[in-house]
Amino acid sequence: MLLADYVHPYVYREGFPQGSPPVDLVLAAGDLPGYYLEFLASTLTVPIVYVHGNHENEYVNEGDGRIPPRGVINAHGRVVEEAGLKIAGWGGAPRYRKDGAGQYSAAEGRVGLGMLAWRARRGVDVLLTHAPPLGPHAGLDYAHRGCDSISRFIRKRHPRLVVHGHIHEYEGKKQDYTDEESGARVVNAYGYRLLEL
Repeated sequence: MLLADYVHPYVYREGFPQGSPPVDLVLAAGDLPGYYLEFLASTLTVPIVYVHGNHENEYVNEGDGRIPPRGVINAHGRVVEEAGLKIAGWGGAPRYRKDGAGQYSAAEGRVGLGMLAWRARRGVDVLLTHAPPLGPHAGLDYAHRGCDSISRFIRKRHPRLVVHGHIHEYEGKKQDYTDEESGARVVNAYGYRLLEL
């Protein structure tokens, strides 16, 4: 199951996952509230792997200040192995305004994704990001542009699947395509999607 950017009413409901096909793994591509991630962890018995978005609203606050959501796996800057898949994660988006958490400069993206590529040197099945790579899913405005460091990671490590968020339905971007150079399937996870890998 893929999720990003939107608390989908089909998922966030009483009785979920009743009536849903079984899933082995949830990949959450950012800008999802912490309460939603914790809801998934409490209703599903599969790993929930996530990266933060540019709004960094994945935290929860229960009187102890902002804390990461519980019961889920933060993959930002790491390679994790869940459900038989090696998943590399990179959260946030390229900086589009002077301040604000959840953004990174071009240099931070190069260094961070370069280090992630080194951690993924033995291969990776999935790259989970918030921002899209360069190409058909890049947004029409500066805040939603594609990230060349993500594209470089894809060319270097050849994941079978790239899952990202950040690009909303109003942009009319197709849901998935195949990257010609690497052969990776690139999927926009906006909302809620089921995918077989």
